[in-house]
Amino acid sequence: MTHKNMEITELTLTQILKALEEKEFSEEELNSAYVKRAQVLNAGLNAYVTVLEPYEGIPAAIKDVIVTKDVKTTAGSKILENFLPPYSATVIDKLESHNVSVLGKTNCDEFAMGSSGENSAYGVTHNPWDTGKVPGGSSSGSAAAVSGDMCVFALGSDTGGSIRQPASFCGVVGLKPTYGLISRYGLIAYASSLDCVGPIAKSVEDAGQVLEWISGPDGKDSNCSKSFTFSREKIKDGIKGLRVGVPKEYLGEGLEEGVKETIKSALSKLESLGAELIYVDLPHSEYAIAAYYIIATSEASSNLARLDGIRFGGNRDLFGAEVKRRIMLGTFSLSVGYYDDYFARAAKVRTLIIKDFEKAFKKCDIIAGPVSPTVAWNIGAKVNDPLAMYLSDIYTVPANLAGIPGISVPAGFSDGLPVGLQFLGPKWSEEKLLQVAYNYEQSAEWNKQKPNLTVSP
Repeated sequence: MTHKNMEITELTLTQILKALEEKEFSEEELNSAYVKRAQVLNAGLNAYVTVLEPYEGIPAAIKDVIVTKDVKTTAGSKILENFLPPYSATVIDKLESHNVSVLGKTNCDEFAMGSSGENSAYGVTHNPWDTGKVPGGSSSGSAAAVSGDMCVFALGSDTGGSIRQPASFCGVVGLKPTYGLISRYGLIAYASSLDCVGPIAKSVEDAGQVLEWISGPDGKDSNCSKSFTFSREKIKDGIKGLRVGVPKEYLGEGLEEGVKETIKSALSKLESLGAELIYVDLPHSEYAIAAYYIIATSEASSNLARLDGIRFGGNRDLFGAEVKRRIMLGTFSLSVGYYDDYFARAAKVRTLIIKDFEKAFKKCDIIAGPVSPTVAWNIGAKVNDPLAMYLSDIYTVPANLAGIPGISVPAGFSDGLPVGLQFLGPKWSEEKLLQVAYNYEQSAEWNKQKPNLTVSP
C-alpha cells in the first residue's frame, strides 16, 4: 500500500493525519499495515514485548513502564510478567482522547535501568541500522520501533537520557520535556525527581504534535502544574539571530572523533541558517555522572522497595543484575553514616549544575552538543563494564538533574551509524527548542535515509 510513492508505514504522523482527513486510506488499512510490519520485524529486532491488533486510531508504541489498562505491563522485569494494570497512565488517556491506539508495549531495560537495551528480562533489543549493535536505552524498543517504521510514533521515559540516547543511536527524534510538563501518573517510577515521559518520533513536527497531546496537569501528579501553550506553526519560523551556546566541556576528551566531526558539521549548518554560535561554560558537568548515579539509585532503592513479593506475587530474586546493582548502590548511599558523604553531596552538586545552566542561558537561547560520546556499540561489549556503560550518559544526565528540556535530532552518520545532535533549553522553552530542531532537521540532506528493513508483500 502506497501514498504518493511511499509505503504507508513510512509516513510521518503529520502526513498520516492529513491523509486520513483527505480519506486517502482508512484507519483500518493504516493499522493493518503497521500490525503486519511490527509482527514480521519483531522476530529480528525484539522491539516489542507485546503486539496488539488495533483496527482504528493512530497506532503508537508505548514503553512497557507506562501502565495500560488490561494490557500486560512488565517494565522489562520477570517480577511483573503477569501484571495487568487496572487503569491507564494519564498520557495514555490523553492519547486515546486524540484517537491514538496502542499498537504494542515496547521492550526496555528492566525498570528503565540501562543505557543499551540489554537489561530486559525479555531479551536484547536490536538496532535497526545494524542488528549486531545496541539500540541504546532504556527506551530501546520505542526507538527501534520508530526507526524501523513499526509504529507511527512511540512514548518513552527519560531519567538520565533514556529517550534522547536511543533516539540518537537509532536515527530518530527523541524529546525529553521540562520536568513537570507531563504527568508521571501511571509511569512505573525509577527515580521520581528525574523521570519524564516524552515522545520518540519520525520528525520534529511529529514530536511537537505528540507533546501537545500529552502535556498539561491532571491533578494526580503534584509536580505537573503548568498548562502548555504551544504553536506548531511557530516552530517553522527561522532562527536568524538565535544564540546557540556550545559547551566546551561537551567537545573535549572522550568524544569519538567521528561523532565530534558530525557535531561540528551540524554546528556549522546552524551558523549557515543564521544562528550565532557562542561558547559557554558548564564547569560542573564533570561531576554530573557521579551525582546522577547517587541520586537516581537512591530514589530507585526507595521506589522498588514496594516489590517485596507480596503485592505482585513475585520475589526479589527475580530482579536482574543491573537492578540489583542500582538498589545496592542506592541503599548504601542512603544508609546511616554515608548519607552526608554521598546523597547530600550529590544534591549540592545538582544545585551547582542547575546554576551552571542558568548562567549559560543568560548568554544564549539554546545549547547544542552531542547526545552520546559514541555511536551504538556491539551487543555485549559493555555488559561486564558497568562504569563504561554509565559514562555513555555523560551529555544527557545534566538535563535531568536540572529539570530542563532536551531533544535529540539526527545529525548524520559515523562509521555508518546514526549520530544525534542534542539541543537543550531553559525550563518551559519547548517551543524554541523545537523551532531550532525543526530548522536544523529541514536543512539536512541525509535525513531521508532509513535502515534497510524489508517486509515482503
